[in-house]
Amino acid sequence: MIELGVNIDHVATIRQARRTWEPDPVWAAVEAHLGGADGITVHLREDRRHIQDQDVRRLRELTQIKLNLEMAATDEMVAIACALKPEMAMLVPEGRFEVTTEGGLDVAGQETRLRSVVSRLTEAGIVTSVFIDAELPQIEAAARIGLQVCEVHTGPYAHAFHEQGRDIESFAVVVELEKIRCAGQAIRDLSMRFNAGHALNYYNVQPIAQLPGVRELHIGHAIVSRSVFIGLREAVKEMKKLMREVALP
Repeated sequence: MIELGVNIDHVATIRQARRTWEPDPVWAAVEAHLGGADGITVHLREDRRHIQDQDVRRLRELTQIKLNLEMAATDEMVAIACALKPEMAMLVPEGRFEVTTEGGLDVAGQETRLRSVVSRLTEAGIVTSVFIDAELPQIEAAARIGLQVCEVHTGPYAHAFHEQGRDIESFAVVVELEKIRCAGQAIRDLSMRFNAGHALNYYNVQPIAQLPGVRELHIGHAIVSRSVFIGLREAVKEMKKLMREVALP
């Protein structure tokens, strides 16, 4: 059954705007759990622009659902992950001047280094994941270095969906959706888990949730944005309902 991982980074973004103690990301994680989230995702960035080290420690201690730690493939982040042992660690590209992650990690271009990172995380008992574009060479490289999960970047699909007036039958949207479907099939054929995420919202999520074999969707900004008006618990509940309405058994 398809699962929802809620990214709560932007709860911390609001807090860091004032360098104060609220809103508390741990409280957000609890509310997301009560709304039906199957997991919590946070990105501990090297510049600590939103989530802080103490947030990850408290989430590890206090949350009762799966914790997915997004991280750059650096020695510092690997050491933090191995010490805290989240259920899943997802390797992502990271740029100091980007607003959010702008593309998938180039696994094929740095296999040797990433193989060592994956080995260290796996030895610590952590499920290893990677955020990649919907490209076969990246998927094949992910399998070669021992990754267990691939999260396919849905940003190009989401942007096409918006630019085409939310017309799911438009050529540009169909092309991007087919790329994700093919990537998901290749991931599963190589015995890895197929997840997806980035820029998904309440309008574009269902075609992704319908794809064969997709296991988890990771969604943050849209849920946190809606929660400003209706509360986080209800915002999570609405997203989960949309996903479950169309997901294949």
